[in-house]
Amino acid sequence: MDNKSYLVQMNGNGVHVHGNGIHHVSVNGSLYPAKAKSRRQRWEVKPSEMSNNTLNPIRAIVDGMKLTPNPDKPMIALSIGDPTVFGNLPTDDAVLQAMKDAIDSQKYNGYAPSVGYLKSRQVVANFFSCPEASLEAEDVILTSGCSQAIDLAISVLCNPGDNILVPCPGFSLYKTLAVSMGIKVKLYNLLPEKSWEVDLQHMESLIDERTSCLIVTNPSNPCGSVFSKEHLQKILKVASKHCVPILADEIYSDMVFPGCSCPSMASLSSDVPILSCGGLAKRWLVPGWRMGWILIHDRNDIFGYDIRQGLVKLSQRILGACSIVQGALESILNNTPQCFYNNTISFLKSNSEICFNELSTVPGLNPVMPSGAMYLMVGIDMDHFPDFKNDVDFTEQLVTEQSVFCLPASAFEYPNFFRIVVTVPEEMMVEACGRIREFCQCHYRPRSRDSNDLDQ
Repeated sequence: MDNKSYLVQMNGNGVHVHGNGIHHVSVNGSLYPAKAKSRRQRWEVKPSEMSNNTLNPIRAIVDGMKLTPNPDKPMIALSIGDPTVFGNLPTDDAVLQAMKDAIDSQKYNGYAPSVGYLKSRQVVANFFSCPEASLEAEDVILTSGCSQAIDLAISVLCNPGDNILVPCPGFSLYKTLAVSMGIKVKLYNLLPEKSWEVDLQHMESLIDERTSCLIVTNPSNPCGSVFSKEHLQKILKVASKHCVPILADEIYSDMVFPGCSCPSMASLSSDVPILSCGGLAKRWLVPGWRMGWILIHDRNDIFGYDIRQGLVKLSQRILGACSIVQGALESILNNTPQCFYNNTISFLKSNSEICFNELSTVPGLNPVMPSGAMYLMVGIDMDHFPDFKNDVDFTEQLVTEQSVFCLPASAFEYPNFFRIVVTVPEEMMVEACGRIREFCQCHYRPRSRDSNDLDQ
């Protein structure tokens, strides 16, 4: 036999032998395969249903606003939940040095496992472990920011046609992700008169046999609220009664003002399985580094192997979190000085108090004092502002007249409020509050009965 190379392929049409000459042998006796289906006659490339169903409520509202700032006043944006925008809240030098060391080591330039380096996962497990809710490396999935952690958690717990319970007002990404996957969103009310506690009765009334996940955000975006231990236990009691797992969005964990405590949900749970989502973005002031995690709390093995393996499989859709940040995690978590956290919290509390105190005396506005995170919600008594149709119209005109941009709470499906981000420099916060006051004084109208009271 000669030394020629041959490639033999078996398929349904027969045997194909490839050598110096190519021979086609078909079992049906034809030299060529059956004629393929007619090609398309014209280009027709359509977006997928998933892309069509993906909508960010914030972008949908903001992109439709006519934002033309007053040219005589510099713009003050109180709308962006990024603490780095104004440069007044840099991360700590120890955090930067950890990244520099990771880069210089050249150990983290390649692909990491999709769930993260084992050593880095163990570091996160050690950092967040507590006697009431211990963690090992196998309980940690590293992700590309907290947003991917939320995406994986929803994806692993829910099927199309299921429903999830989401706080209202609440972070808009939950709905964006769920609806794109064919998952129904049910909004449970938060109560501004009770510092944004959950309306437990309303929440429980929404649960049915297709409820696959309860999302709890604590501390809260957009409210800045922090739930007490007792309130968290009441939420857990509802979840336990109806056997609904919890997705705990705890990206703002430990960003709470002095005098408040913020235990993790997992530390209070005796039986409810919890996927806790967090990351470096807020507490360490590095949202662009895209490092997040899922902490799997499942002391009764309710999630079991399948949910854990599901998270692993879903993490393989992309190649995981940034490897260099993973290499820096041990130093970031263990070497960041406590004074850095304290200084950040002190600044946020001070700015929140300035904002709350200034706006509390503005007729027609009802701010709710936060207890943590980076936000403050302000109610608008729209009856006193007949010039405006709604909170979107109100905030749009605020930009036009005063060059102050606050996010209308319709973006969080909670009309007649607006959200203020309190990370701006103090002098900018004072200036913004003064402009908001001037705007409201210009447009405020007393109710007819108020006018009658004044005449008496």
